[in-house]
Amino acid sequence: MTEDTATAFFARLDVAGAPRELVALGGPLDVETLLAAYRAGCFPWPATGPHEATLDRDARRLARRGDVPLVPGTDPQAPLMPWISPHPRPVLLPDRVNIPRSVRRSIRRCGWDTTMDRAFGAVLAACADRSETWLTAEMREAYEALHHAGVAHSLEVWAGDDLVGGLYGVQTGRVFNGESMFHHEDDASKAAVVDLCQRFREAGVVLIDTQDESEHMANLGQILVNRADYIDVLHAFRDEPVDLPGDRRPVTRCL
Repeated sequence: MTEDTATAFFARLDVAGAPRELVALGGPLDVETLLAAYRAGCFPWPATGPHEATLDRDARRLARRGDVPLVPGTDPQAPLMPWISPHPRPVLLPDRVNIPRSVRRSIRRCGWDTTMDRAFGAVLAACADRSETWLTAEMREAYEALHHAGVAHSLEVWAGDDLVGGLYGVQTGRVFNGESMFHHEDDASKAAVVDLCQRFREAGVVLIDTQDESEHMANLGQILVNRADYIDVLHAFRDEPVDLPGDRRPVTRCL
């Protein structure tokens, strides 16, 4: 697939008006396709685990019926990559992040520092290191390529020289798509979110797409918005440049 083909397909895709959260199928996981998809308001979510074959059969049925469009150039022999846009969309506003009392106590006592983009590969590997993960080898390679292209970023939480928590995601102008997080010490991933929000307030990032609704994120201030409203914000801010602060900082400054 050429860059123009991927860009044109996702540019004309009506993500806001799609009848389901599954908005497209197929295509490669190259940088051009991923960038076009994130700019349109959707992201890849491959089927993994024991139901992978069944889900792929269901996806092919939808594609044959014309219910879900295929990305041009899709390999008919390969599993179809699902492109998802949740409705409603769970998001976090950087200037309205909530710090629960228990997290405040952890941050006050921990002695952790944070950085950005100092250990992207290690954060990605830690996020994938669990019994069930959608972060397949192909997905990890794709996000590494996005990082090298300057689009995917990580936030690291350090206890001295030890990486104890972090997260990563994809930057689309002044909107950030959070992909995954991990922790090796209690509350380290929550501290990562709080620290990221403070850095983003400085940089002018207006919205963090958290993709999946969870109690964990709700405690930090996650809200649900209409998917069409999310797409409007994305289109308004996706072309505005952002300079993210990556210096090493004590996490206690967030309090």
